[in-house]
Amino acid sequence: MRPRLPLRWRFALLAMLLGLLLSGLAALVLLRAAYEDEYIVSREILRGQAEDYGRRLAQGQSVQLPQTQRLRGYRLQDPALPRAYAGYPLGVHEDPVDSDIHVGVFDTAAGRLLFVIDLGDIEAMERHLRLLMGLIIGLGALLSGWLGWIFSGIALRPLQALARAVDALPAQPQPTRLADALSHDALGRLADAIDRYQARLVEADAREQAFLADASHELRTPLAVVQGALDVLQDDPAATPAQQARLARLARGAADMRRLLEAMLSAARRKPLRGERVAAEELLRRAADAALAGRPGPPLEIQAAGELEAAPAEALLLLAGVLRMLAQADGDGVLRLHWRAPCFLLQREAAASSTAVRADTGTGSALLDRLAQRLGWQVRWEDARRVVVVTGPG
Repeated sequence: MRPRLPLRWRFALLAMLLGLLLSGLAALVLLRAAYEDEYIVSREILRGQAEDYGRRLAQGQSVQLPQTQRLRGYRLQDPALPRAYAGYPLGVHEDPVDSDIHVGVFDTAAGRLLFVIDLGDIEAMERHLRLLMGLIIGLGALLSGWLGWIFSGIALRPLQALARAVDALPAQPQPTRLADALSHDALGRLADAIDRYQARLVEADAREQAFLADASHELRTPLAVVQGALDVLQDDPAATPAQQARLARLARGAADMRRLLEAMLSAARRKPLRGERVAAEELLRRAADAALAGRPGPPLEIQAAGELEAAPAEALLLLAGVLRMLAQADGDGVLRLHWRAPCFLLQREAAASSTAVRADTGTGSALLDRLAQRLGWQVRWEDARRVVVVTGPG
């Protein structure tokens, strides 16, 4: 689909077309008036000459019809009369061969007289007038387009202010009163529609938060029951080693479910996170303990001196989720966890026969990706066993 012209350009083009139309109509009227003036002047001059000479000839006066370069007079039977004019009817006519020549045919008391007048000066003026009108039409169209551009910019300022106000709205839905600052016209109705849409978003967000709160309560209750039952079963001294192994797997699954639930609720919350200073080594160790709890995990090597600014609970959930995926990668060596502001480097030593390759951005989990976005962090896999977590600009 071809892109449309911006609204301001469309206003300017419409103004230019309007100016072209009005200038053209004005030029047409002026040229028509000039032509009518020429006809009236030539008719009255020729009629006055015919009446004057006809009256004098009827009175028997000895007069000669004019024979000048500009005006010539003829009787109908005059042999000097051009044949082309002899058949003209009464009235004033323009010579079809020479538009500068006008011929007047009149019946007088002395008979039919013909007068020929040369209006070349007037015709030249009309040609200059036509050129002038063409110039006026072009300049009028350009001036109208320029004024349309200026006035449309002024008229669109409220719309641009509305666009900036909408752009400044946060991602979290909130009530707005954009229509209060605008007049009750089409723009005001648009702002009112945005206000009503924001109100619907706020209501939908409130319903979502209520649903999440109910879901949190309802999901935590059965998980607590399952965990309690597992604790009782694991404490049973009569359980065989095979049963204990199966119970350990159930306990790990319950722990994973609890962490996923916490990640989901944390990622869905609307309140801004509150950061605090956290020791990087302690954060990595707690994340590793959570990710590898109850699992035969690889040995750990943690090198993380210093602190970082983060929301502890959310940071712990994200790092634990990434470490859990990293621990499942092919490898038979140490799981190295390093911190060097502003990045965590998490790496699993590869097995000699491993050929797995991965290089992308994100955790691979929609919940953890949303949690990383909420923290303002970026997770980048450099390959299948090496991941970088960027906690800030760097």
